[in-house]
Amino acid sequence: MDVKIEDSWKRRLDGEFNMPYFQSLIQFVKTEYSNQTTYPPGREIFRAFDCCNFENVKVVILGQDPYHGPAQANGLSFSVRDGIRIPPSLLNIFKEINQDLGKPIPASGDLERWARQGVLLLNATLTVRAGMPGSHQKKGWEDFTDAVIRKISAEKNNVVFLLWGAYAQKKGEMIDRNRHLVLMSPHPSPFSADRGFFGSRHFSKTNQYLASKGLKEIDW
Repeated sequence: MDVKIEDSWKRRLDGEFNMPYFQSLIQFVKTEYSNQTTYPPGREIFRAFDCCNFENVKVVILGQDPYHGPAQANGLSFSVRDGIRIPPSLLNIFKEINQDLGKPIPASGDLERWARQGVLLLNATLTVRAGMPGSHQKKGWEDFTDAVIRKISAEKNNVVFLLWGAYAQKKGEMIDRNRHLVLMSPHPSPFSADRGFFGSRHFSKTNQYLASKGLKEIDW
């Protein structure tokens, strides 16, 4: 199956694209885009990979599924398009960066600037029906993104995985802690951020770890 995804990922994930689960998934996704309003735009489904090639991955931030409101989702977890109001969880992420590193809260919620530095902004599920959070879960995307995490864990060293909330932490159980740094906290959602996301200092800890391995820090 010819999937339009960045070449370094295509080489490593080619086996997944030919598996029965993925072929079923693609048929489901095509039907959804044909018959329902579905996010993100089709050309941005694999944007996380297109903005951050395999060789460049230094940090992985795991989300659950894309934003389901109009014009929000742009293919990067937690990220929204320029000009779109910053959602509460992302605003809390920016607040923690402000407290941790003293950086001002940006006007734009488009996190492509992180992705280009080596932050893979990976949702567990890469598509969603408008207004229906979780609607594309258990259709095969989770198997695909598990394969992505396994590839990174097995074939790279010294990657920082930021696992916020129980869902991400469960999905991250396969990560080799001897090769990578895993940082965990509650989710940045307003419902849980006060229970340990605020004050976790994951952004400075990430940069300290990268620097200790001779890698360039992320300009958060």
